[in-house]
Amino acid sequence: MDYVFMMDSDSDLPYDLKEKYDIPVVYMPYALNGREYFDDLGQTLDHKSYFDQMRAGAVPVTSALNEDVYMDYFEPILKEKDLLFVAFSSKLSSTIQAVYATRDRLLGMYPERKFIVVDTLSISTPLTLLALKAHEMYRAGAPIEEVADWLEKNKLRAHGWFTVDDLKYLKRGGRISPTAAAFGSMLDIKPVICEARDGSLQSVEKVRGRKKALNILVDKMMEYEPDPDESPVIILHADVPEDAQELKALALKRSPRLRIRIDNVGPVIGAHCGPGTLAITFLGKERTI
Repeated sequence: MDYVFMMDSDSDLPYDLKEKYDIPVVYMPYALNGREYFDDLGQTLDHKSYFDQMRAGAVPVTSALNEDVYMDYFEPILKEKDLLFVAFSSKLSSTIQAVYATRDRLLGMYPERKFIVVDTLSISTPLTLLALKAHEMYRAGAPIEEVADWLEKNKLRAHGWFTVDDLKYLKRGGRISPTAAAFGSMLDIKPVICEARDGSLQSVEKVRGRKKALNILVDKMMEYEPDPDESPVIILHADVPEDAQELKALALKRSPRLRIRIDNVGPVIGAHCGPGTLAITFLGKERTI
C-alpha cells in the first residue's frame, strides 16, 4: 500500500486483532502508583491487575501526548508513505489538537505527502468497530481518500452504551457531584451513558439496580439495529467477566443471530469509569442523541 492506516490505543483495539492485521497504534500514557505506563493493549500491565489496583485504592492519572511524541510516531511514516490516522473523539480530549499541529508541521516538511486525520467522534471499541470495517477497505486496496470518506460518512453509526458499577469514579472525574454520587450509591442508582452525536458522553437514564441497567443497554442496541452480517457486537467489561457473559446472554436472547465478542476496557478509559464498567458497542443506525 502507498499509505499507512494508523490508530491509537484509546480505541481499546484488542491486541490479537492489532497483531492479526498489523495495525500501527499510538500508545497513550497513564500513570498508576507513581509509575508511568503506555497503554500497549494489555501487554505490559494486564487488565485484571490494573483494575485490582484500582479496587485497592490506586488512582490512575491520564495525560495527553505532545507534538514531539507524535512527531516520533508520524515522521518515519511520512518519509516513506502517506498516512491515514483514525483518531478518538475531539470532544473527550485536547489530544487531537496536537495531532493536527503535528500533521501541519509534517506536511510543511513533506509537501508531496497526504496526511488525513479522521475525528471519529468515538472512543474505545465503537472506534475499533469503525476502524476494522475501514481496514477491510484498506486491505482490499482502496485509496486513502475513499477510506477516509467512508469513515466520515459512517462514524455516527458507531455506538457505545455503558453503565458503571461505582459512581465514585465518575465523581472523581468531575462528571457527577459528590452529593449525587453519595445519594446514587445509597439508592443503588446505575447511570446509562452513551457516546452522543457530537462525540461527547451523555447520561441518558438513571435506573435502580444493575440488572435493569443491563436490560436498557440491550434495549438501546435493539433500537439502533446492528446488522450481524456487517460487524460483530463487542461487549466490554472492566474486570467483571461474569457480568459480561450475562449481558451477552441477554443480547442473544433478543437477537440470536448476533456475533458477539467480549473484550476488556483499557486502562485509559478505565481510569475514568472504574472497575465493574460494562458496555455494549456496535455499528447500527445513526446516533440520534
